[in-house]
Amino acid sequence: MILKTKRLNLEKAKLEDAPFFYKLLNSPNWIEFIGDRNINTLDDAEKYIKNSLIQSYANHGFGLYKMTLQSDGKPVGICGLLKRPNLDHPDIGFALLPEYAKQGYMFEAAEATMDYAKSILGIFTIVAITTERNTNSRKLLEKIGLKLKGNISFEEGGKDFLLYSNEN
Repeated sequence: MILKTKRLNLEKAKLEDAPFFYKLLNSPNWIEFIGDRNINTLDDAEKYIKNSLIQSYANHGFGLYKMTLQSDGKPVGICGLLKRPNLDHPDIGFALLPEYAKQGYMFEAAEATMDYAKSILGIFTIVAITTERNTNSRKLLEKIGLKLKGNISFEEGGKDFLLYSNEN
């Protein structure tokens, strides 16, 4: 386990978590706000876990972590840090299964992740990207202390994202 909050555990993803990741990455909010990752089978979900999450843990010492309820161990979402090649600092990312929204879980996990980044990993500047339409993410980013800095695009003529940072 990486982190423990009042109601959640955050832990590294394992290949056995493929059914959960299949469900999460195909949820309506993931598709709308993060994008279709073409996770069409459990095998695709395992490849995603291996090539994205586990690879990040190995390369950077952090990544996106599976959030589980302490009460019953049920996975409900992900939260953690990503290191994108086109951003100068790690960015916080999160997603939640729709049936667990509006219960404070995401704030709890995101706040703990920010704390973990500073106190354990020694990472003091955290950024985040989201879309203008993703008002829930925008509100959460502001609630955990990130401020809107401007727009960013990752490819010529590509989609614009809002860039947030805790750096003054």
